Amino acid sequence: MIKNKSGLSLVLSFLAVTTVFAATSPRPSAQLPPVTRLTAADMPYDVGGTALLKWDVRPEDTPDVLYQIYVSSMESGGWIKADEFPADTRTGDGIELPFWAWNASVREHVVKVELNNFYGEAQTTGPVFRFKVTSVKDKKSYDSQVVSAGTVSNWFRLDRLNNLVMAILVFIVFFWAVSHAKRKGLFIRRIAGLDAIDEAIGRATEMGKPIYYLPGIGNMTMVSTIASTFILGEVSKKVAQYDSTIKVPHKDPVVMTVAKEVVKQAFLEAGRPDSYREDINQFVSYDQFSYAASVDGMISREKPAAIFYMGWFMAESLLLAEVGSTTGAIQIAGTDEEAQLPFFFTACDYTLIGEELYAAGAYLSKDPMLMSALKTQDFGKLVVMVSVALGGILASLGGLMHWDPFTRIIADLFKAY
Repeated sequence: MIKNKSGLSLVLSFLAVTTVFAATSPRPSAQLPPVTRLTAADMPYDVGGTALLKWDVRPEDTPDVLYQIYVSSMESGGWIKADEFPADTRTGDGIELPFWAWNASVREHVVKVELNNFYGEAQTTGPVFRFKVTSVKDKKSYDSQVVSAGTVSNWFRLDRLNNLVMAILVFIVFFWAVSHAKRKGLFIRRIAGLDAIDEAIGRATEMGKPIYYLPGIGNMTMVSTIASTFILGEVSKKVAQYDSTIKVPHKDPVVMTVAKEVVKQAFLEAGRPDSYREDINQFVSYDQFSYAASVDGMISREKPAAIFYMGWFMAESLLLAEVGSTTGAIQIAGTDEEAQLPFFFTACDYTLIGEELYAAGAYLSKDPMLMSALKTQDFGKLVVMVSVALGGILASLGGLMHWDPFTRIIADLFKAY
């Protein structure tokens, strides 16, 4: 009886050890099936050189599985590793394209392969490339079938359709404004500084004193300098009509050359070409403070009755405006440099603020094309303000309500791709 119990215990102990060993012993990992339904195509709406790979998301796509992308330009071999990423990433919603140009599906993997990084831009547009996806798990790899695709330069970018629609809308508004300006005119609010130009020129004519026009120290590529030349043309036209004297000292020789033609044309349009003189525009100095000191000396000696500061100014603005105020001249200033506006406010009689400088040419000339361009800019500003306000409200509402597709649509509509 004792022997039977001992034998039974021995058998049970052996079974227990066998069970524990079986539970703790490593099990062979399940084989990972290779990627199927792999497709390759040209990346849409680009300049070429980028391929797009797609395949279905699978239940086996866990973080411990890696996908490796290989590309080759040869018929056999020549594989280059282009990318590697965890299998639970890189789905269709990661492609930066708007909803009207791309289906952001999370049920398929989508990978962009930048061929220019491996073959150079000259070799990627036209030839056919081969691709394969390798699944890696537990140091074992499984290759997909090989697919081929070429890349081309796309002539139309559907992802920027929103910008095209906006451009067409702006053109329509512009041509409507031109037509309306020619028939009925366009309203532009009163700008006191520009209305005072006639008063300043008339006062200088009565006193027999010259008028100084300073176009700033900016170069000819700056918007403020271009706007200043428009104003100079209108001021010169009134000076010619009143048979007064104007002087335009310059810091930049290129600006001086342009201003000469502007002033000459203004005198011609006013019917007084005989009153034009070549010394109206004169080069002073290319150095900022040498220019300011020279002009201050000229103002102090000649004591003009009116001084215009129109353009881009920096630290010399206060030096010029203070000296001009001591002569008793009517001073009218305009600049888009915000840091200099306080000095002009203090020392000048009238100051054009920011975009009033850009509007001055249209305001003075009443030219239908210039006024239409001004109205189109105002329309663009209105659209931007409404879009920012409405888009912000809708995007915030979508975020609060967790409407992710709705939020994406709003972001796509107002995003410049």
